[in-house]
Amino acid sequence: MHAVRYRNAAGEIRLGRLEDQTIIDAGVAGAQGFVPSVEGWATIATAAGASLPVADVQLLHPVVPSKIIAIGLNYRDHAKESELDVPAVPVVFSKFSTSLIGHGESIVIPREETRPDFEGELAVVIGRRTHRATVADALTAIGGITCVHDVSGRRAQLETPLRQFDYGKSFDTFCPLGPSIASTEGTDFSDIDVELAIDGEIMQSSNTRNLIFSVAEIIEYLTRGITLLPGDVIATGTPGGVGDSRDPRRYLRAGETVTVTVGGVGTLANPVTFEQ
Repeated sequence: MHAVRYRNAAGEIRLGRLEDQTIIDAGVAGAQGFVPSVEGWATIATAAGASLPVADVQLLHPVVPSKIIAIGLNYRDHAKESELDVPAVPVVFSKFSTSLIGHGESIVIPREETRPDFEGELAVVIGRRTHRATVADALTAIGGITCVHDVSGRRAQLETPLRQFDYGKSFDTFCPLGPSIASTEGTDFSDIDVELAIDGEIMQSSNTRNLIFSVAEIIEYLTRGITLLPGDVIATGTPGGVGDSRDPRRYLRAGETVTVTVGGVGTLANPVTFEQ
């Protein structure tokens, strides 16, 4: 089952159940959008409103989280290409909520950013309040999965000795999310394909079996000190193939379209523009 948040022709922001290329309306969206709790999924499952073609609406990022937590260097090939040691514990940073955009919206590169890079990832969305999870029960905290593009301004990220991740990864529009949130029935979190392509050329392709820290281990580690709330988003890391580590380096260019595809979710697509 897939849930979306969308804007209709009248400008209303609503929720719906996505069935192929049709949305079944599930009512007005609240401030958090779609939160994949038990109650949230029940609302989507029983939706019986108007049927709308996806082409007739604007898909928005499906959830408005209180936190976007990202994990760095969580694939061995990405750590290697970054010329960094495999981390002993998860590398944690955040992306600000003002960086969120939805499917089809433009990634806008700031004038000062000369090294705009791409990172396709699996994102998990929390379904219930969670603190002090164990590895054994951590996956029960997850309410759904989606695609996330951790767009990265490498100039800003790497221009200081401390490699300030948050700033260069939180520019406006640098967190495309969506197009839907998929429910997790039958999901094997150790076997989810993740792929990123630019204008159809595959740049990154891997599977969560190659994660250094599993999804359960990430949640266990985070909740030692952070309470995860329903709707919070965790970006689980990007595989090798990022532009900054290629020879020659390959950065995002105006006019391109970047797609992130996650198994069980679908494809998130966003065009690239540069600030004038």
